[in-house]
Amino acid sequence: MTCQNRNFIAHVRENADGALEAQDLFQHLKGVATFAKGFADQFGAGDWAELMGNLHDLGKFAPGWQKELCKETGYDLDAFIETEENKGNHSTLGAVFAQSRELPEWCKRVLAYAIAGHHAGLPDWEPGGEGDCLQNRLFGEDASAGIDPKKLDLLEKINQVPQVKSFLTSLSLPRSEPLTLRRTLEKPATDAVHLWIRMLFSCVVDADFLDTEKFMSPDKFAMRGCYPEISALKEKLDLYMEQKSASAKPGIISDLRGKVLVVCQEKALLPPGFFTLSVPTGAGKTLASMVFALDHALAHGKRRVIVGIPYTSIIEQTAKVYKFGTDRDDEIASGALLFGEHNVVEHHSNIDPTKQTQHSRLATENWDAPIIVTTNVQLFESLAASRPSACRKLHSIANSVVILDEAQLLPTPYLLSILANLRHLVEYFGVTVLFCTATQPALIGKIGGGTAAFPGIETATEIYDQERAELYSSFERVTFYVPSDEERYEEWEPLAEDLKKFSRVLCVVNTRQSARDLYGLMPKGTFHLSALMCAEDRSDTITTVKELLSDASQNVRLISTQLIEAGVDIDFPVVYRAFAGLDSLVQSAGRCNREGGMPIPGRVVVFNPPANSPRGLLAKGEEAARMILKGRSSFKLSDELFREHFREFYGRVNEFDKPGMQKMMLDRERVFLYQSPISTSNQARPR
Repeated sequence: MTCQNRNFIAHVRENADGALEAQDLFQHLKGVATFAKGFADQFGAGDWAELMGNLHDLGKFAPGWQKELCKETGYDLDAFIETEENKGNHSTLGAVFAQSRELPEWCKRVLAYAIAGHHAGLPDWEPGGEGDCLQNRLFGEDASAGIDPKKLDLLEKINQVPQVKSFLTSLSLPRSEPLTLRRTLEKPATDAVHLWIRMLFSCVVDADFLDTEKFMSPDKFAMRGCYPEISALKEKLDLYMEQKSASAKPGIISDLRGKVLVVCQEKALLPPGFFTLSVPTGAGKTLASMVFALDHALAHGKRRVIVGIPYTSIIEQTAKVYKFGTDRDDEIASGALLFGEHNVVEHHSNIDPTKQTQHSRLATENWDAPIIVTTNVQLFESLAASRPSACRKLHSIANSVVILDEAQLLPTPYLLSILANLRHLVEYFGVTVLFCTATQPALIGKIGGGTAAFPGIETATEIYDQERAELYSSFERVTFYVPSDEERYEEWEPLAEDLKKFSRVLCVVNTRQSARDLYGLMPKGTFHLSALMCAEDRSDTITTVKELLSDASQNVRLISTQLIEAGVDIDFPVVYRAFAGLDSLVQSAGRCNREGGMPIPGRVVVFNPPANSPRGLLAKGEEAARMILKGRSSFKLSDELFREHFREFYGRVNEFDKPGMQKMMLDRERVFLYQSPISTSNQARPR
């Protein structure tokens, strides 16, 4: 039997009756191309992804590959018995085909990257990096000699098969111009092309996984998707918010939460772009931001909402609120429900697989659920990743609403590349970004000073832009005490004695060692919280403390690092906070008299601890706060106070691109695009 008169195989499965069934290779290529085109249509590059999908497994037509597949699976053992060819790398041949077309050099490279890397990952083009490079795969060790003759001979061999030749001849080359490239041609040194290539790569990788799964594991494939429309989720949220508002205790706080919700609904109708929601702790940001996101998604045809959170210690809490409308386990057990577990997918390193449904586990692979709750690390590392598993979900970010909760905690050493990627997502991929926090960082305009300075976001729309002074005064539930430089605890023992005077007190320190030292001096029954504990223990401790705080007769003392500050819904009458950045001081204050229900304002005592802050960003944040608060024994919150602090802090930072990622992107992109004249004449067809 020869390759001239037989079917070509992509995959082989064993059915329930033990019979072997093969997937036709042409059908697989067309299936992947269809999936990939649908994904990339979201950002105007469907024709690019379609061609990549049609070519990604071109090497499987090779006799050696077909023989090996038949041998490994036991299917049609007599097939290709006469060939002596090795199996080889099936993904490279499609890249060779792209390189042999009449196209500008950069077009060939774009096609080759995603096709050749759909299993092994995106490689470097030239030698010198880690691992293999694409240039060597295509050209051998001497790139100047042209494409590897052996690979060209193999391409010519399979092209002699009539059905393969007919298939290749029918393929159209991309006609659409990349949106990212339009800006590049006018203003060279943009850094968006790498993200566009990763997005295309993501489309091909996910399409390949899905079409393969559809054939190999149809029951598993059938579990994917089946989500309600955004309009149905909005109806669920609207009903929940109506019920929550009706049962809320009347007062200034509930009135202002209502105003925040109304403004979120109004501003959701504005055009997509960058938004900020800057309201004090306790104003209901978690739900208000989701109200904005769903209304905005419905108004502008966005596909999903992705919530990025800095700490795994609070991600479970946020996910519970979206799933059930509460993070209290007793209320969840009684049947509380908001969007439900099916529609909210958690994706982070601490997730317990045994507590996930299979449906949720599948959704973490490609983020096809309507609401994704993940970590900033997972989100931003994926935008610069090269591995197929990490990049597979990227195309799902296109045409979505991204909520960045606790935005002040975006990692400063990576801020340059993070903001660059966010700008590109907004400009080229239809994304709306919402920065959500009580202590909004100064990300608009110039960031930093000296040689480290770089342009931030050009503009962002503040959602709650009215009555700002009234907003802060209405949420004024605590009084701050700021020490002079001379007031300092020389040892931990005097601080422990002061804390023992309170039956309910939270003390936040700057390091894990400080938390351990202070905790060791506290009476039995005191709680400890730090990153030295595993995620489950931290979660259990927070749950226990919250339950005890709900009983007025219980004494509750907690010693914690700063992980308690961001988003943890916990409420103490007294909070002690070691001197730190102003955002940290204010976030700690958000754990004091959180609901404003105490007869007198909560008390936040800032203190100088025995141990200095670690060198680096923590120390710079503390220095900035000391500069801003110098000569004050207390302070009140305001937008200008936060802007002043972050300008001072960023001005002290020496590096916003610690790994040099942006420089590498810019340098390599110039070589990628401009090593040969760029032509937009890409109407040629395969010959």
